[in-house]
Amino acid sequence: MEARTLRLALLHQTKGASRVLLRQFLQFDPSLEFVFSLSLKELTSNFNLSSKRASTFLTHLHSDSNRKQLLINLSECALLPFWHPNYPKLLRGIPDAPLLLYAKGDLKLLGMDSYLSIVGTRKCSNLALASVKKVLPPLLNEGFVIVSGMAEGIDSIAHDVTVELGGKTIAILGFGFQYCYPKANQPLMQTLAQDQLLLSEYAPHIPPRKWHFPERNRIISGLSFGTLVVEAKERSGTLITVDQALEQGREVFAIPGSILNDFSSGCNKMIQDGAKLVQNAHDILEEWRE
Repeated sequence: MEARTLRLALLHQTKGASRVLLRQFLQFDPSLEFVFSLSLKELTSNFNLSSKRASTFLTHLHSDSNRKQLLINLSECALLPFWHPNYPKLLRGIPDAPLLLYAKGDLKLLGMDSYLSIVGTRKCSNLALASVKKVLPPLLNEGFVIVSGMAEGIDSIAHDVTVELGGKTIAILGFGFQYCYPKANQPLMQTLAQDQLLLSEYAPHIPPRKWHFPERNRIISGLSFGTLVVEAKERSGTLITVDQALEQGREVFAIPGSILNDFSSGCNKMIQDGAKLVQNAHDILEEWRE
């Protein structure tokens, strides 16, 4: 593995680092060599860090525990810095693209031609399951890779049905590979790690945190040409992914539902606001082919 990737990985997992700070480092010196000789004064004056944060950063950066953790992480997964040839092209173009991705599974899935994200509510209806089973087969036959977040509900259904139908799927996680959330998805996670692909912005030893999930949504939408919402309430975390997709210039699709079903209100509102109504896979393929 090239030295610059190792330096980025070490910095990425160092306490006190952030995406903003790492971008500043890369802008100052793309090789990242200079960071390892920085003094506390240089960190505070040149990168606008507080003395406390700068001290925490430097102490952890040069610690044996940090280097040992990097070796463990390297043994558990592949690293994809944003300059790597296998780094997803569409994702590289979004605002605040991840500087480093941790990958586990079939890396060939990152070189496919077409990706579609499927998201929705965590508490979904049987009708939602039937809708996914209706829409997916023609898309998989066309070679689409299905992207989702391995959350409870629609996300898990999208992964499960894709695997069941012999298709390909990528799960974007809001935590490191040493964890699983929800815990009930442990068997699914193992299946995806073995035969499909897991991607995370978080090093393997990083546990799930509440704010990680909105952050990972930009990757779910950014990896795909479009996002399909199957079921969502009008006020739903799913809409964060939709907002990200719109900001990224991606297509947004929604499956309509009954006005009597609370879990359809978000989709119906999205359609009212301009999302493409999806009755079958053709409605998605039509946009893809244009």
